[in-house]
Amino acid sequence: MMEEAELCFPHLLNVSCKKYKRPHSETMVVYIVLCSFSSLTVVLNVLVIISISHFRQLHTPTNLLLLSLAVSDFLVGLLVMPFQILLTEPCWFLGDLVCVLFYLLPFITLCASVVNMVLISVDRYVAICDPLHYPTRITPNRVQICVVLCWIYCVFYSFLILYDNLKQPGRYNSCYGECVINIIGAVDIVLVFIIPVSAIIILYMRVFVVAVSQARAMHSHIAAVTLQRSVTVTVKKSEMKAARNLGVVVAVFLMCYCPSYCVSLSGSELTIGSSTNVIMFFLVLFNSCLNPIIYTFLYPWFRKSVKLIVTLEILQPNSCMINVL
Repeated sequence: MMEEAELCFPHLLNVSCKKYKRPHSETMVVYIVLCSFSSLTVVLNVLVIISISHFRQLHTPTNLLLLSLAVSDFLVGLLVMPFQILLTEPCWFLGDLVCVLFYLLPFITLCASVVNMVLISVDRYVAICDPLHYPTRITPNRVQICVVLCWIYCVFYSFLILYDNLKQPGRYNSCYGECVINIIGAVDIVLVFIIPVSAIIILYMRVFVVAVSQARAMHSHIAAVTLQRSVTVTVKKSEMKAARNLGVVVAVFLMCYCPSYCVSLSGSELTIGSSTNVIMFFLVLFNSCLNPIIYTFLYPWFRKSVKLIVTLEILQPNSCMINVL
């Protein structure tokens, strides 16, 4: 429970927001939790970035997409989570422009995570449903171009969606000491939630159907399965396993992100001090910490890479050629 209300700016009696004092113990718990998750997120995602960047065996199209996702998660842990502490305070003291800029990075990283998940789903769709053409259609160079375009799009989209707020910071504040932004909710929900999430679900449903067909075919000792386009192919066991593992990553992503947009659909405003918004936003941030943990359990190459990094064996000559698969 919050104690009696004071004013954020006592010298501005008529226009200052009210300042509610939180119990010291509650404040300390929030600080400790956010700082701990921030540190853990940064460390774990740095390990992912070093692993995929350093070891040549891991320079595959799928892993390049995981690298892009890890960069997004790293930025969340390094910049977004620490500043989230400021939003847990009852008053905003850093000014209207900083308030808008603070929301800019979460918009960019959120958009990048969503687009990366769509690209991962497309990658798995082609690998499972059209394996004969996968090596020629999904190449490292094409994936790198897609990743660059992904980040350019996300930066452009974030500036565009926050344009009114950047043009006149603080225009939606009702009092001094408040940090409120306003966006075109329908556009954001359609472009960053409905369309990409629908694409992810549809693609993985198709992958699931084909995977089940392949499993039944292998169980029946049939070496090849005829797909809809009358093309007879056999999906590698490794590709099936990769689809399953990435399916877990995608499922966890959806569980963390969907509640936030469901709250947006209900008409909730992005207002500082809103407990519902803080909880939903923290759930989104928590996904950035979960991804490397999922890799630890599902990917042997990540465990081997981490061991080599921690023991500093990557500093040895030609360590990039070490077999980690």
